[in-house]
Amino acid sequence: MTPTTTVSSRDLPAGNAPAARGNGRFIMVAVALPDPLRGDCGNCFGLCCVAPAFAASADFAIDKKAGQPCPNLQKDNRCGVHGQLRDRGFTGCAVFDCFGAGQHVSQVTFDGQDWRHTPRLARQMFAVFPVMRQLHELLWYLTAALDLGPAQPIHPELAAARDQTRRLTHAAPEQLTALDITRHRHDVNLLLQQASDLARVRAGRRRPQYRGADLTGANLRRTDLNGANLRGARLIGADLRNADLTTADVTGADLRAANLRGTRLADTLFLTQTQLDSAHGNLDTTIPATLSRPRHWHTKPPPVTDAI
Repeated sequence: MTPTTTVSSRDLPAGNAPAARGNGRFIMVAVALPDPLRGDCGNCFGLCCVAPAFAASADFAIDKKAGQPCPNLQKDNRCGVHGQLRDRGFTGCAVFDCFGAGQHVSQVTFDGQDWRHTPRLARQMFAVFPVMRQLHELLWYLTAALDLGPAQPIHPELAAARDQTRRLTHAAPEQLTALDITRHRHDVNLLLQQASDLARVRAGRRRPQYRGADLTGANLRRTDLNGANLRGARLIGADLRNADLTTADVTGADLRAANLRGTRLADTLFLTQTQLDSAHGNLDTTIPATLSRPRHWHTKPPPVTDAI
């Protein structure tokens, strides 16, 4: 549902004439508000390009130390090769999602103070970013769990966990760096597992159990994985063409280079944009309405070969 808010008619852009009743000055209109759990690079200080470390690999073309700006980061905090990340060997950057943590740390936690202009804050800001990223990721999962009708029996607990996590995102930098994020993730994960169990009951039969399984390169083409537990499974390069992942839980599953052409993912549980971006699919792949079809699915389809 598009959020609504009350705005002054004089604040509306030219040509905007919403069909809504008002009092002559204020009217109710549908406004697409920014999603706080979606990355907004324009309001971030390039934190994902500085704070994390990465090593030269299939995902990154170079080595970079934590706290060291990527050589592709420009002075305006934008990536100089953003449109060619995959071609230049930075697939890891292309699929990264901060879940909105970057702009929150930049504009809320540090009140718009840039690490470039206030170097004394740099170390602390870079330490806070990964903690905030985990909190925002948990907020995303909790929000998704609250949208699951079958999980209604534990909605109060899920809502309380989301409220607590949201409060933590507004803590002071010192509190965030001292936070036992591992413990908090553990507590939230127990609730998310309960939500998953309730939702997957709809499969109505014995559900496949592949939690944490190594399915690298596995041939799962046309496999019925309805209601499967794939939490933390390694599905790197797996052939999932035309498989059915309806109500399958893919929390933390590694889908890098997985072949998802024709795969049914519209009702897959806890599927993230990062997982889609790291895999290969096509127009026949069904995806949740809340996610976007990756651009590279149209330009770089994987070869049609049978997985081992």
